[in-house]
Amino acid sequence: MSDRTRVVVVGTGASGTLAAVHLLRAAIRLELVLVDRSGEFGPGKAYRTADPAHLLNTPAGKMSALADDPGHFVRWSRAQGRAVDAGTFLPRGDYGRYLAEALSEQERTAGRSAVVRRVTDTATGLAADGNGVTVELARNGSMRADFAVLATGVGSGDPLADMLPDDSLRYVVDPWAGPLEVADGSTVLVLGTGLSMMDLAVSITRKSPDSVVHAVSRHGLLPRPHRPGPPGPPSAPEPPQRIGSLGDLLGFARRCVAADPDRWRDFVDRLRPHAPRLWQQLDVADRQRFLDRVDRYWDVHRHRAAPATHRRVHALLGAGRLRLHRGRVTAVRPTGDGFDVELAGGPAATRTLRVGWLLNTTGFRRDVGDPLVHRLLADGTAHPDLVGLGVRTGGDGRMLDRRGEPSRIFTLGALRRGELFESTAVPEIRAQAARIASTVTALPTPPV
Repeated sequence: MSDRTRVVVVGTGASGTLAAVHLLRAAIRLELVLVDRSGEFGPGKAYRTADPAHLLNTPAGKMSALADDPGHFVRWSRAQGRAVDAGTFLPRGDYGRYLAEALSEQERTAGRSAVVRRVTDTATGLAADGNGVTVELARNGSMRADFAVLATGVGSGDPLADMLPDDSLRYVVDPWAGPLEVADGSTVLVLGTGLSMMDLAVSITRKSPDSVVHAVSRHGLLPRPHRPGPPGPPSAPEPPQRIGSLGDLLGFARRCVAADPDRWRDFVDRLRPHAPRLWQQLDVADRQRFLDRVDRYWDVHRHRAAPATHRRVHALLGAGRLRLHRGRVTAVRPTGDGFDVELAGGPAATRTLRVGWLLNTTGFRRDVGDPLVHRLLADGTAHPDLVGLGVRTGGDGRMLDRRGEPSRIFTLGALRRGELFESTAVPEIRAQAARIASTVTALPTPPV
């Protein structure tokens, strides 16, 4: 019989790594098993890029892995020889290395109280019972654990899945899955106009001086920039404690912005910590209306671009090397060296672009796309949230089964979007990771 609590973390991108870091900080004798299909423990897709022009969209002072040590990332960056302060926007690749080293640092600090195993494999099943969790692995069979943490996310969407065959080599469904070689001078169409598109436009136009990048989304909106320099004193009022409808929330937003239009960042930043509480006060119809009608406007103001990235992108727009389109793709026809893409919507009813490459940056799926999560939903281990973005959880992050009972399987990050709304940025995820660790510490470990 082992005297260690065994926790299996499935997926070790940013969310899983933060969960592992906080579990290692807990005052328990721990056997921590990290399972990741990529074999990279720490960076995750978002922070794997090696391009120094791909900057974090949050200043360094807000990106610590440890909520109780906000200067941790800044100190680590200074130790790497960088001149950094809390307001610096660092390369995303730096943050990936920081996560990997933060995990190793906590492993060293834990010493003999923790045993860490790294397993390169794909989890295909999770089954919870009163005595723990069985984790099924594609190559290594099954293992028992006291608890599991599911940190696989929901995956990204593929808007052209029904328009193109799977072997379309010049259509890149996930530009962050590996090295991207798009430097042949061809015209590029990016699906999506968010932060990922901005990074790709900067990279492609720098590497290929002849390339023109087109980008299309339903609204054709770019993320707004962070305010240069230190923030001023907050000017937005505190959000209401109770709202009765989406109309109430939007009315509050209009009043705040109308009173001080230049301080919209303060309004967004003041509202953000209250977003989960206010989201949960909306009924299902209002939540769906928000996702359909308001979500994109929230995104471009909430998920802001680093000032340097914003300047580069606007220079590309001014030079005609980046062109934005409002609309949607309605047809794609492969040609010898690319695609003819038909767009509908926006100022023109329809138009056709001839491009050499298609890149998808449409972001999170609007449903659960991970095969493992689908299996958990099918067998009743998990239950979908009210708007279908992820799964139902308790306040401590334990997944609820179809009867509404909490299991010994936790989740965090993107799979909690439907219940918390704000659940994909480091400050929210590290708080969820800390809650998981404290719950694991408090719950009894069943006998082996």
